[in-house]
Amino acid sequence: MRLSPCSRLTLTLVRALAAAIFGLPLLWALLAALRPAGTPLAAPLLAVRPTLDAFGRLFAVLPVWRFTANSLLVAAIAVPLTLLTASWAGFAMARRPRPAQRRWVVVSLMALMVPGVALWPSRFLLYSRVGLIDTYGALLAPALMGSSPFYVLMFYRAFGRIPSALYDAARLDGAGVLATWGRVALPIARPTAAAVAVLAFVATWGDYLSPLLYLSDTRRYTLPVGLELLRQLGRADYPLLLAGALWATIAPLVVVVLTVLLLALGERRRAAH
Repeated sequence: MRLSPCSRLTLTLVRALAAAIFGLPLLWALLAALRPAGTPLAAPLLAVRPTLDAFGRLFAVLPVWRFTANSLLVAAIAVPLTLLTASWAGFAMARRPRPAQRRWVVVSLMALMVPGVALWPSRFLLYSRVGLIDTYGALLAPALMGSSPFYVLMFYRAFGRIPSALYDAARLDGAGVLATWGRVALPIARPTAAAVAVLAFVATWGDYLSPLLYLSDTRRYTLPVGLELLRQLGRADYPLLLAGALWATIAPLVVVVLTVLLLALGERRRAAH
């Protein structure tokens, strides 16, 4: 359905307003990071003489590049694993008979309601028994199970909305389960896969508790733990703290923007064909 010019203008204005609202905290953090060291919060937000000194001190007091590389390594492995296992589980649920689907949805919702703090002792004992403590394996193990039941339910919903005739046609063509998942279901559920990828990346990138619990070697610390070290170094050095927060925000922001652009480009290509 094509929108009228007035409707398109209204939609554009609404999107711009929403982007401005969500961008205000980033603007505030940027302006605060540009203030000189020791400037109190009560001072004017826009400094008379803006400076990049906070960013220079950030890389001087902490091995930020190493922490960032560690976070990128964990996310680069965890996100594809999450997509693979969560989509497999969602596809299996969607292809079950209706009564079995309802049972598995209830089980997934029950698992989703379990607080994460309740899993920490059992996970720590399990990881210590299998030798995953102080390794990235402890951070990647949840990705082998889809990371979260919520991601499985997202894929289940997306695969369940695909007409059964497409699955039947793939089976008549001789496609097996994996071929049907990879050639039929997953391409149709591309927007859901993109959403899960972004959510999984943000969750992995911002995970502070798991590295803190399972890692003891500072060389393996991820960026959130590094930012906590930064806070311990100077609790009142707000320009330095906000410079670190801005640095940690760059990667999720780039991932979100690239995902939106790739999805929009794909939609334009499909519309052109």
